[in-house]
Amino acid sequence: MQPVDYTTIVAICDSLNQNYLPSRLEQVYQIDRTTISLCLRTLNQKAWLTVSWHPQGARICLGNPPPRGKDTFTFSEQLRHLISGYALIEVKIVTEWERVVDFQFAQRPNEAPLYHLFVEIMGKYSNVILTNSEQQIITVAKQITADKSSLRTVETSQFYQLPPSLTGDTPKLEESLEKWQQKVSLIPDRLDKQLIKTYRGVSPNIAQYLLARSNIDNDKNNQELTLEEWQNLYKNWQFWLKSIEKKDFKFSKTSKGYTVLADKHENQDLHKILNNYYNKHIYQEYFNQLKQQIQQKVKNILKKIELKRDKYQEKIIESNNCEIYSNKADLLMAHLHLYKSGMKEIILNDFTTGEPVKIELSPDKNMIQNAQNLYKQNQKLKRAKLAVEPLLAEVQKEINYLQQILTNINHLDYQENEDIVTLQEIKIELIQQKYIEDSQYRGNNTVEESHPRKYETPSGYQVLVGRNNRQNDILTFRTATDYDLWFHAQEISGSHVLLRLNAGEVPDDRDMQYTANLTAYYSEGRQGDRVPVIYTKPSYVYKPKGAKPGMVIYTKEKVIWGQPGKV
Repeated sequence: MQPVDYTTIVAICDSLNQNYLPSRLEQVYQIDRTTISLCLRTLNQKAWLTVSWHPQGARICLGNPPPRGKDTFTFSEQLRHLISGYALIEVKIVTEWERVVDFQFAQRPNEAPLYHLFVEIMGKYSNVILTNSEQQIITVAKQITADKSSLRTVETSQFYQLPPSLTGDTPKLEESLEKWQQKVSLIPDRLDKQLIKTYRGVSPNIAQYLLARSNIDNDKNNQELTLEEWQNLYKNWQFWLKSIEKKDFKFSKTSKGYTVLADKHENQDLHKILNNYYNKHIYQEYFNQLKQQIQQKVKNILKKIELKRDKYQEKIIESNNCEIYSNKADLLMAHLHLYKSGMKEIILNDFTTGEPVKIELSPDKNMIQNAQNLYKQNQKLKRAKLAVEPLLAEVQKEINYLQQILTNINHLDYQENEDIVTLQEIKIELIQQKYIEDSQYRGNNTVEESHPRKYETPSGYQVLVGRNNRQNDILTFRTATDYDLWFHAQEISGSHVLLRLNAGEVPDDRDMQYTANLTAYYSEGRQGDRVPVIYTKPSYVYKPKGAKPGMVIYTKEKVIWGQPGKV
């Protein structure tokens, strides 16, 4: 992830100073453990300012309004209590070439600041610190104690100190080509690395920009440059410093991230670029972590339940052999005259096959008592079978349900925020079904609702595909009409799929095959060549009493072969 460098911070501060000073801080909302949103209102506009101290995505930019929901974080509560309603009167970089921004708040514009919100954009050391006018720390996003750092502590009641200064020289416009070249080429190494090591404010992104603008290879050594290449690089170095001095920036997306030094015709909205870039990467990271967490949890639960199922099945197989015991008992009762005291076994010919059958005996019991024991064993196994069969059926339903959950998760890849919401819904469902615990979950929690995937058949009919069990139930029992067709992979887990039709419309073979292919693709059989897919009217789909989300039975179905590889 591209870090926010000094050049970008200068551009951000310039943009905020031009458009949002003075402004009133109307609201503070903490989105997660590393991000707050500040609602700023001027006479002409209102915006939400994102301030993040995320280890990889620390940033300041105008962003999206925060989600609806209760904010339970202590840090934001303290900020609301202290600075909500105050005027933002200045946004400035505390020290030149350092990535620390001072947001100053006063009761009214043109008054002296009463509070300073210091935002330190320094990778994994990023922090947000609120101080009073004497710069005594009131609250902090991350407390840094002596145990965590020997260089600098950040704790409430202390006086705020700037982070330790970066190594390297300060870039200066008046520095001559000869002196600048001498510094950069002093230690033989790759040119981009030496630029970063020698001078403050040169990020990897800036170094690559300077080399690309000078037509110099990224991996070129600083001892290999010609005089012309040094002159071109120095010229672009001067251009970069002048852009910072004059605050002349042009913003654009790049193949790897973004730049604030684009060509004029590429100029775009800086805040929109930053917001989209960091949200995408941070949400991707969060999505991957949450997906892996839920996947592993469901797999572990499934493994335990499958062990239980195997034991039940073994019990039933054993019970199916109960007649062996009654047959042996019958043989003993028919051959009482062969009994001799102290016998441990006896071999008798089977009534039906005539084959010899070996029967073990208890030597302390006579033939009748041994037969009675075998009859009792027969009855015990019969009763066990009657008791285990419903248990096995329940366990199998549970396995089907969890496999359905796992299939839904496996088919999710982060493309948009909708995928995160879908994953969060799956987690909430598992909490509600008591498969996982979450101390922060409350039954009345409201989260943004996800929506089904949408496709269009060759003839233009809409196809809706459920992303999770909640959506499957909504599609089947709320969205579907009598004219639609309902699709599902046969006897394996998968999404509920609706082919939307109006009265009198009849889909042709291409539409049916297209929908069947989608149904197969969003099922457990995705990797197969051909998957049997059933379709029927939604009115023939039922939810058994007490069934878990997404679990249904159907009747009057027809089968069509889906080809997931064609999706």
